[in-house]
Amino acid sequence: MRSPNMETFKQEKVEDFYDIGEELGSGQFAIVKKCREKSTGLEYAAKFIKKRQRQASRRGVCREEIGREVSILRQVLHPNVITLHDVFENRTDVVLILELVSGGELFDFLAQKESLSEEEATSFIKQILEGVNYLHAKKIAHFDLKPENIMLLDKNIPIPHIKLIDFGLAHEIEDGVEFKNIFGTPEFVAPEIVNYEPLGLEADMWSIGVITYILLSGASPFLGDTKQETLANITAVSYNFDEEFFSQTSELAKDFIRKLLVKETRKRLTIQEALRHPWITPVDNQQALVRRESLVNLENFKKQYVRRRWKRNCESDTEEDIAKRKALHPRRRSSTS
Repeated sequence: MRSPNMETFKQEKVEDFYDIGEELGSGQFAIVKKCREKSTGLEYAAKFIKKRQRQASRRGVCREEIGREVSILRQVLHPNVITLHDVFENRTDVVLILELVSGGELFDFLAQKESLSEEEATSFIKQILEGVNYLHAKKIAHFDLKPENIMLLDKNIPIPHIKLIDFGLAHEIEDGVEFKNIFGTPEFVAPEIVNYEPLGLEADMWSIGVITYILLSGASPFLGDTKQETLANITAVSYNFDEEFFSQTSELAKDFIRKLLVKETRKRLTIQEALRHPWITPVDNQQALVRRESLVNLENFKKQYVRRRWKRNCESDTEEDIAKRKALHPRRRSSTS
């Protein structure tokens, strides 16, 4: 595979080829705007990523990290994964021209529903699993699976099409190469990330377990009052299925979550095992009936959804937070450093 530093981007003005429109969203170092390709009239999303100007600076994203994201996006083509169309570069930014995913976030869509069975819920979970299965078959770990990165292509159909987005933390896992890092959103990270242990595809499976738990109940399995409490809950695998939130949840669904929220990575469900789990793929009519008759706790989901939207900007790890956490492990080194 080509090195992230070797990735080539068009050194032309993006504005010469695309009409740049309204802002769709923004992050710490990126802004996403709607755009229209002048030659075809087709609409895309332009992600402007601010480049780090000096190695010692904490502002912007270093060229190697942007190169890694582009390298991964150039390798992927799957119905449940966002598609990269083009890449431009100027003095201050790298601009990714991406497939326009206009249906909003999955959780936004679910919060508008009046009722939701587990059968309907699994139709979304299965799409997430299929996207991750494609990535894992290519030895690509997403490392940032969370509700904000699970989007809908179009929400105006009964079962909208899921798209996994934001590959800023994604990494190719190479055999025999140890990779360690501390990154991601605390609520969704696996114990091996918190403990600064070697990372692999298994970290994504833990995140899917957390997402499924939240989707079914509205509650979050490890979220504490502080970031430190959340991380301590994760490393202790301290969670339960509170009857207040899970009274209408099937044992099949709980079993699926239990087998994902396993501290020992070798015992955690792989993506293939998750797809074969009877909650996702029932093996008889009884299991199918259980899914149909079990309900998602939408009342609590909606209540917590409002709180989650309000808190969202406080949830992500900043670079300062990461630096502080790394200081707790002074003798260990990431293989990428």
